[in-house]
Amino acid sequence: MYAKFWKRFLDVTLSFLAMLVLSPLLLLLTLAGAIAMRGNPFFFQPRPGKKGKDGKEKIFYLVKLRSMSNKRDENGELLPDDQRLGRYGAFLRSTSLDELVSLVNILAGDLSIVGPRPQLVRDMVFMTEEQRRRHDVRPGLTGLAQVNGRNNITWEQKFAYDLQYIDRGITFWGDLKIILQTVGKVLKRSDTVREGTVSDMDFGDWLRMEGKVTEGEYAEKQAQARELLGV
Repeated sequence: MYAKFWKRFLDVTLSFLAMLVLSPLLLLLTLAGAIAMRGNPFFFQPRPGKKGKDGKEKIFYLVKLRSMSNKRDENGELLPDDQRLGRYGAFLRSTSLDELVSLVNILAGDLSIVGPRPQLVRDMVFMTEEQRRRHDVRPGLTGLAQVNGRNNITWEQKFAYDLQYIDRGITFWGDLKIILQTVGKVLKRSDTVREGTVSDMDFGDWLRMEGKVTEGEYAEKQAQARELLGV
């Protein structure tokens, strides 16, 4: 009953109330972002969501506050992440404030407060059918993987936690525990970035680095992701 009805009811109610209460902060961050990024403070990125009746993942646009600038080199190529991530962006990421505007995605029905964290489309195409069971439910702003290491665990561990969240049964008390643990992680600013990297590594890149996919398989999957995105 909770997973089928009350979970969505609480998602909408709590997200709406949070947006009302946090509206002054959201306005301040939007203005600060427009100044820091010298333009649009918002970042939209396609992510795979819950599977539809056809068994395929719905692609939606996750909205966040931009944490990296669009600075480019003399050839017009984007600079490395560490050169585009300034103090403002680092602050947003360490406090997870960049994800506050994702409350809009919850109201729209693309996200839940708690669920498997939505990954990139180019990550999804590398997942096994078993791992893609994580898309049987609506993705979440936070989840079991986020409170058990976030970016300091391997991709395979992340997916194992996602499936554990689904298979052990989705309950109110289980979601509440994850929310409280998430608040603790945010306050401590822990597990925000994998050690030795500026941002989390793509799943396909991680598989290639670990020798789990061949160069041919890697190229084929990347092409599949581009086809899904229409680019």
